[in-house]
Amino acid sequence: MNKQRLLILDRERIDRKLQRMAYQIWEENSNEKAITLVGIEESGMAVAKSLVERLRKISPLNIDLISLKLNKKKLLNEDIKIAEDLNGRTVILVDDVANSGKTLLYGLRPLMNYELKKIMIAVLIDRKHKSYPITPDIIGQSVSTTLLEHIEVVTEGDDITAAYLQ
Repeated sequence: MNKQRLLILDRERIDRKLQRMAYQIWEENSNEKAITLVGIEESGMAVAKSLVERLRKISPLNIDLISLKLNKKKLLNEDIKIAEDLNGRTVILVDDVANSGKTLLYGLRPLMNYELKKIMIAVLIDRKHKSYPITPDIIGQSVSTTLLEHIEVVTEGDDITAAYLQ
């Protein structure tokens, strides 16, 4: 059986979604002096880098960017650590897609080792029908899918080029 790919976001629409997400982050954190974005490797980090670039243009926030590497196939088999001290910080966990919610849930685990001022989740695409109780705060695009469908975000380096429903 040949799986078809349906384009749901092209480069231009992704650009608009990311710009709107940056404004939402700024609006939600306008009373802060600094925020920390934690991008989940690989595509989530590309989304986080794009948001940081946009936020630096539209806000006076001091923005830190941290990469979070997870083995998405074996989430329980590794101890995930963040080298920086996040105590007292406002943190935004960033990923490309909230598929089942499992990656985001495990991405939150190492953040819970700190006394955070506030934590938010931002995703470019929020897929409905998640298996885990995760609801992102900042969403570029919501997509209703069946349980068998998958969303793929395509990147070229740090450039996000497309998103497909398969």
